[in-house]
Amino acid sequence: MDPTDQSPEEVYSVWALPPEPARDRFRRIMEGLRAAYGGPAFQPHATVVGDFRGRRSEAIEVLRAAAAGVQPYTARVTGVARGSFFYQCVYLLLEPTPEVVGASDHCCAHFGYKRKTPYMPHVSLLYGDLTDEEEEEARKKAEELDKDICGLEFEISELALYRTDTADKSLESWELVEVCHLEKK
Repeated sequence: MDPTDQSPEEVYSVWALPPEPARDRFRRIMEGLRAAYGGPAFQPHATVVGDFRGRRSEAIEVLRAAAAGVQPYTARVTGVARGSFFYQCVYLLLEPTPEVVGASDHCCAHFGYKRKTPYMPHVSLLYGDLTDEEEEEARKKAEELDKDICGLEFEISELALYRTDTADKSLESWELVEVCHLEKK
């Protein structure tokens, strides 16, 4: 940690970044959903560590240390689902394999992050405040936009630190801070 860092504490999250071409497939679905239902644009990702407060230099240092202990791992889409709040409106469920859950557990431990709910690995497709009927329509539309998305496997080989002020539902303040490449051991 940099003892001279006087930057303000801000809210951050750690994301697993899907590679191309999976990222492009996710983006196409996301764009189709936003065209129909609105909502802010954001990068396709699976949250590894939820929102936490910290100083930038410390968060970068902890991310680097955490990433050094995670090897690339495979994620698999198991379904399209809908949630009950803004940041989990419509999403792709990921199979909670030991590697997927283990990467999150490892990183959470490094950050001292305590989950409020059990870990549910997923890739959000749409953020928004929709009615139950709209959410179900959007979930079905996501399946129509990419009929073969369920079963898609992709390798996670990058973890990213994002500044993610969850009070900012426009996401305009959200910022990529650091990317760490996962190395095979």
